[in-house]
Amino acid sequence: MLKLLERLNRALAHAEMGLLMLLIAALTLILSAQVILRYFFNSPLFWAEEVSVQILISCTFIGLSYLTYTDNLVRIDFLIDHLPPEYRNYLNWALNLVGFLTLALLCYHATDWIMRPEIKADISPTTGLPRWYNYSVLVVAFYLMAWHLLVKLILHKNYEPHHSHSMQSSSEVEESRQS
Repeated sequence: MLKLLERLNRALAHAEMGLLMLLIAALTLILSAQVILRYFFNSPLFWAEEVSVQILISCTFIGLSYLTYTDNLVRIDFLIDHLPPEYRNYLNWALNLVGFLTLALLCYHATDWIMRPEIKADISPTTGLPRWYNYSVLVVAFYLMAWHLLVKLILHKNYEPHHSHSMQSSSEVEESRQS
């Protein structure tokens, strides 16, 4: 059962990474097309800025969820790293619990907020699309982050100090997680 949970969590993280790559590619294409059309043909895309901002916001929140999975969120762990190993594990578990409970509360309130009629009725003047589609990325990202923290709470792996200050690629992080 725990292996299935871990595999499901890993598959979700891979889907997040794939979505991030697609969104960044789309952002690059939209902004490149906008520059070419605006400066070479004097005919900009009227929707490019709004869509680009929404894609960037989506990348930010989905990226936060992926960083929650990889345990690479920015944190100050000086005190944790200097505790005895058994206390590190308890403190790390407690911090994950606090994070999970906070995200669960955010999930509840964000879901309640996005279901309100005034939010559902909000229409973008540029694209003509309902804005709750854009807002839903925030809500989904909260649920994804909460899921990743719940899996960490259930699996309760030992805390490993982050001594390296260098950035690891996602494949290096994945390899270290599997070992």
